[in-house]
Amino acid sequence: MKATSPRSKVETSKSDEFDSLKRRIHNKLVDKLDLTRVGELEGDVLQREIRRVIEHLCDQEDTLLNRNERERLIDEVLDETFGFGPLELLLKDSAVCDILINGPKHIYVERRGKMERTNVEFRDNAHLMQIIDRIVSKVGRRVDETSPMVDARLPDGSRVNAIIPPLALDGAAVSIRRFGANPLKLEDLLNYKAFTPEMVMLLEGAIKARLNMIISGGTGSGKTTLLNTLSSFISNADRIITIEDAAELQLQQDHVVRLETRPPNIEGRGGITATDLVRNALRMRPERIIIGECRGPETLDMLQAMNTGHEGSMTTIHSNTPRDGIARMETMIMMAGFDLPIKAMRQQIASAVDIIIQASRLQGGKRRVTHITEVVGMEQDTVVMQDIYLYQQDGIDENGDARGSFVSTGVRPNFMDRLESAGVRLPASAFRQRVMLRD
Repeated sequence: MKATSPRSKVETSKSDEFDSLKRRIHNKLVDKLDLTRVGELEGDVLQREIRRVIEHLCDQEDTLLNRNERERLIDEVLDETFGFGPLELLLKDSAVCDILINGPKHIYVERRGKMERTNVEFRDNAHLMQIIDRIVSKVGRRVDETSPMVDARLPDGSRVNAIIPPLALDGAAVSIRRFGANPLKLEDLLNYKAFTPEMVMLLEGAIKARLNMIISGGTGSGKTTLLNTLSSFISNADRIITIEDAAELQLQQDHVVRLETRPPNIEGRGGITATDLVRNALRMRPERIIIGECRGPETLDMLQAMNTGHEGSMTTIHSNTPRDGIARMETMIMMAGFDLPIKAMRQQIASAVDIIIQASRLQGGKRRVTHITEVVGMEQDTVVMQDIYLYQQDGIDENGDARGSFVSTGVRPNFMDRLESAGVRLPASAFRQRVMLRD
């Protein structure tokens, strides 16, 4: 066995002393706080007051901390008191898009498409559980042995999933999908070559002409980011109702009603599903309904809404290709418990959905819109689709990243009449068969 170096022993000892000091100061702070007065203070004023108390407590400790260590200690005690403890350091890093916690000592992040382990740690599983409780309680959720799985969100809209012992064997596991305070805009996605200007023109026209859209893709492919970005083309005059399991959409329009599902209580009662919210939304005079993700029987209600006067609605689904997306919708319709013939289901899908947008995460972490596909209709028992724009991968570059090109297939969509009726004019060259952009 490899011996531990003297230097690493010293560093470990210093780290333990620092953590011990931090816990002592934090415990003294909790004892010293006047909770009635804390309730009267707000935001920055409260943080300044607490910082003064922590500085005073640091002065009382007989420790040899340099200025940087002292500032770090104060910041970490503040994070423990007001924030999410060790996670605050990662949440402040704008390059981090996923935080994956596998127990208190193993924390990974994804930066720029690459997964890496961090040196951030929790003291123990109890410390991690304390932070999880703080996250989920802010959105009215709970997590305990009787309900060991939970979906929640952070104040900035980031999605959180937690699963705790006894289901998680090596300590609580937490997955945080970052959704920054400054979400990516259309210009950012164009700069990252997620799609081309011609594709954007078509999608903008389709939204203005109130075509129904499905955004399809795998985990981490950018479906929600794309949905947020495309929603910016919706008129400010439209009444929009959003339905999500954990609210993360950040629509910029004025007239938005945000609805969120609710899990059942400890007796198994009181749960509100996406299906319940879709049905209720139909009574709220919506002009567009946006479901964060269809993953169950609410798919049937969503398709019926698209078919009954709520044009311009949008949702996302998990699938690898547009054709897979049709098959997945059929499966989710079956979850509703109705014994519908396959042909009837496909007719419902073909008449409701106008466009399927396929988002993919390629090798190296690049995210691309790989298909913009029109749903044309039915031929016998088959849903007929045609690709308008594609991304074709040619290989990988010297860095191991995927490379390829966006191509126009030369197909003029059948829905162009609807776009022109809505006053949208696209140049004929937008659909000329050619390579539009190479990576």
